[in-house]
Amino acid sequence: MILSVALVIGYLMALGFVALRARAAREYAEFSLAKRALPLALIFGSLCAAYIGPGFSLGFVGKGFQSGLLFLCVGLAYAAQNILVGLLIAPRLRSLSDCHTLGDAIGHKYNRTCQVLAGVISVGLCAGFAAVMAKAAGVVAQEIFGIPMGSAVVLVVVIAALYTTFGGLQASVMTDALQFSLFTILMPAIFLFVLLFRTEGTTATLTREVVAATSAGFGATSPVQIVGLVAAFFLGETLIPPYANRALAARTTEASRNSFVLAGLFSIAWFTMMIALGIVARPTVAAGTHEDQVLLTLVKTTMPMEGYVLLLVALVSVIMSSLDSLLNAGAVSFTQDVVRPFAHLSDRGSLLCGRLATVTMAILVAAAALAVPSIIDGLLICYTVWAPAILPAAVLGLWLRQPRPLAGILSMTTGAAVALLLQFVWPNATEIPPILLALAASLAAYLLGHSLAGSTREHG
Repeated sequence: MILSVALVIGYLMALGFVALRARAAREYAEFSLAKRALPLALIFGSLCAAYIGPGFSLGFVGKGFQSGLLFLCVGLAYAAQNILVGLLIAPRLRSLSDCHTLGDAIGHKYNRTCQVLAGVISVGLCAGFAAVMAKAAGVVAQEIFGIPMGSAVVLVVVIAALYTTFGGLQASVMTDALQFSLFTILMPAIFLFVLLFRTEGTTATLTREVVAATSAGFGATSPVQIVGLVAAFFLGETLIPPYANRALAARTTEASRNSFVLAGLFSIAWFTMMIALGIVARPTVAAGTHEDQVLLTLVKTTMPMEGYVLLLVALVSVIMSSLDSLLNAGAVSFTQDVVRPFAHLSDRGSLLCGRLATVTMAILVAAAALAVPSIIDGLLICYTVWAPAILPAAVLGLWLRQPRPLAGILSMTTGAAVALLLQFVWPNATEIPPILLALAASLAAYLLGHSLAGSTREHG
């Protein structure tokens, strides 16, 4: 216990040193987009650090433990999404040189109403994603310090909020680079140790576990549910504010494009490793173990205490990198898309607003974290709302020559409303995954708005 506490405190001190080296943002352009000067290496590392998070580490190990290769297939949809965003969307975003956020880009393509609506959705979804990260952080911090869950959540959120509030995107990206370096060394080392030295059973035994877990996973999941999962992982994190901000902050359009493509390729290797750890855990970890505890239980029972401590440090790194990105992105969206369209803020006023928004969002996230179910389930809720609410308007707006504001407004409001109703009011109304129904409604509303606006223009 003393060793784990000492190492984690040492890691947090190193994190603080890197954040201080990044220096406090003196201008709003530094806070929001690091002056659009980030090179490919930093954008790539920050993207990977932001998306891996607890869902793609703790969560995927748990899913590998329960359902074998099913979630590896699902994860490949996420990898494909990153690559396609890099090839088709990120360069178009980066070319909008006067935009700070995805909402800003939507406002540029449509009008101010669409920007504000996109901003409200972005802030809400950043808070939701951040609450999932904070809940996972609480699990790890509770394991390290032996404190109540509420205190553990507050501890990690406060640390992330401190350096994000003062350093903005630049501090977030630089600390992400440290965290990316750390977990890309530690997690493969832990994986290889468990696989080579602590695996119970022969290769034939593990092969049977793969077949049994995968068969159970596909057997318990209907084809429609599988389609829904693939759609959720293909669309659910597409252009969420932290990723959109990094696309906009890249030094060049080439750096923006290539960072997403490389991040997509890296995710394939990461998902494979996490799913494999879950399968390796099956002969060792009790069948009734909660999916979010499988990785912790596996390493705790198979590795020396030093290895377990290294895992905890790696997990703290993984979680902090996602949490700080979401806090910064939510604060910038609130300032740029919700406040600035109505208030003529000076540069200093915008910077102050962003910092206050970061603190406020951190408080709300810490309070909401305890209501989050499992990590993957929490992410799926966020995916179900984000994709229908934003993607049709955002993607079509970037590609159409003259996107019409009515189409954007109808698409965003309809997509968000249907997703929320199916997720929380009528969760079992149909066997069709809510994300598919909400996405269809959003697309239909967009086409209707586009058609109505076109008819009005022709008769005007």
